Amino acid sequence: MARHRRDTYYWRAKDEGYRSRAAYKLFQINDKFNVIKEGDTVVDLGAAPGGWLEVVKKLTDGKIVGVDLRRIKDIEGIETIKGDITSDVTIKKIIDLVGEDGADVVICDAAPNLSGNWSLDHARSIDLTTSALECAKKILKPNGHFIVKVFQGDMFKDYMDKVRENFSFTKAYSPHASRSESAEIYVIGKKFLTAPLRRNDKFDVVIKEMGASGDGIAYVEDFVVFVKEAEKGEAVKIQITDVKPNFAFAKVIERGEEQSSD
Repeated sequence: MARHRRDTYYWRAKDEGYRSRAAYKLFQINDKFNVIKEGDTVVDLGAAPGGWLEVVKKLTDGKIVGVDLRRIKDIEGIETIKGDITSDVTIKKIIDLVGEDGADVVICDAAPNLSGNWSLDHARSIDLTTSALECAKKILKPNGHFIVKVFQGDMFKDYMDKVRENFSFTKAYSPHASRSESAEIYVIGKKFLTAPLRRNDKFDVVIKEMGASGDGIAYVEDFVVFVKEAEKGEAVKIQITDVKPNFAFAKVIERGEEQSSD
């Protein structure tokens, strides 16, 4: 109670009718990164008690779905699912509601039940956010966006790397509404990648043509890869250095014999 007396966002949520002070975190994240736009279909994982759902309703007139193990008190115009996000049954229910094309945005402000043991709580947080990421990968549209709360700790970097593998833009951000003593931070992933490759993957390719900037162009399952310091006709082993929604960049790590360009 003493903390609540000093908490501006707690009282602001009470005054403005939001179910949770966490509502302002999503407003601030969206103001900075423009993740949720008018018309977007949004899925909120671990949505109870519904504070983020109320914010999403103000940000978009698209389809909104909330998912949680607990029942979410009804919000007009929002569909809710009581289920486990690691279950294929729950995934199917989400897809049935948002459509086979998928969601534009997946968000997750869920936290594990805290034990007071920091190492254990951090591990539980990473496990939960990994489940959220895996769920998002199954229901996001190509170029879709992702927001998830993570507790910082020694496994945080590895988790960030997992998000980077799946999104063209990734950033960690702490909104002003987060309490100063909290170890929580939000990871934002934008432009979900559906390319048949990921950063650091290696492939044997032949340079088929030259790009306007002088890079060689190869193809991996018809996906365009720009290869630095490669010439048309070369057979090379490449390593992917960066992936965008419609193309990737790579470097040569081994050269073979030049092939005929006929």
